[in-house]
Amino acid sequence: MNTIKKIIKNPYAHFILLGVLLLFVPVLAETGIFKVSYITTLGGAFIFAIAALGLNILLGFSGLISLGTSGFMGLAAYVSAYVTMDMNLPFEVAFLLAVLIPTLIGVLVGLVSLKIEGIYLAIATLAVSEVLRKTFEEFDFFTNGFSGKNAQYPTLLGTFELDRTGMYYLIVVVLVLIMILTYNLVNGRLGRALNAMRGSEAASQAMGVNLLNHRLIAFALATVYASVAGVLYVHFIKYSYPSIWSLKLSLDFLAMIIIGGLRSIYGTLIGALIVFAVPDIFLKQLPYFNQLSYVLNGVLIILVIIFYPHGLVYARYDIKRLFNKLFKKGA
Repeated sequence: MNTIKKIIKNPYAHFILLGVLLLFVPVLAETGIFKVSYITTLGGAFIFAIAALGLNILLGFSGLISLGTSGFMGLAAYVSAYVTMDMNLPFEVAFLLAVLIPTLIGVLVGLVSLKIEGIYLAIATLAVSEVLRKTFEEFDFFTNGFSGKNAQYPTLLGTFELDRTGMYYLIVVVLVLIMILTYNLVNGRLGRALNAMRGSEAASQAMGVNLLNHRLIAFALATVYASVAGVLYVHFIKYSYPSIWSLKLSLDFLAMIIIGGLRSIYGTLIGALIVFAVPDIFLKQLPYFNQLSYVLNGVLIILVIIFYPHGLVYARYDIKRLFNKLFKKGA
């Protein structure tokens, strides 16, 4: 009995259970309960959740803002597509290069963050993202310009050829691993150092926190997450256009963590589902909502800030209190 209680309370078990539940989506699609298109919609939302988790570490735990997430994600997508399609190298090589190259640029941006902060840092990261987007448009030999770059479902270890369902399973596995990694990071020594740095740089330095190292680590982590998401995106959707990696996408990432919950792992996933999945699955099916569905993001941000300033993930406490009241009245 005690063992069962420990498993129930174990946060790692929660992440794994969530992953197992998400793995049933293709099965439900095959039985007709879900539309087959939902696999692509949910898979895309989970990819964006991975990138948003990196931004949540940067903004929520480090207090550093970035509007360059979409640029780094796009760079990783193009690198992976180029290495696999043009150079005919294995997916594993493409994955490593697609994560390493953007991360090096992210570390350089971290160096810039030592000199500027706040809105100025946001503008600087936005400038980096726009430079990358313009590069995607002009470097035809690398990105195929406005025509877009195609990619294919990957082959793992040279043996396992994935299809759409296989890629969805891979995305879910990576999402769960990223969530576990994030939990370990933010609840360990690194998380405490980043929290101290966010609260007061002077106080954190007095406690022995090296600002240079931890800022670089924060930007590196955010870029790694965005790069992993970019690789998964291009091999799941199988194309990449410069227009995808715009300021709007970076703002969508920001909306995700504000709506779902700043400094919350599950909140980030909830935000991703609301921002990217709900409009396609529900709102676009309603009359007159096809063109207005994206207005939902702005409306939700306003409502969340008013009623749930820490994110919708904390609405569970109100729901719990409501059930308790109903249960007591029923008794």
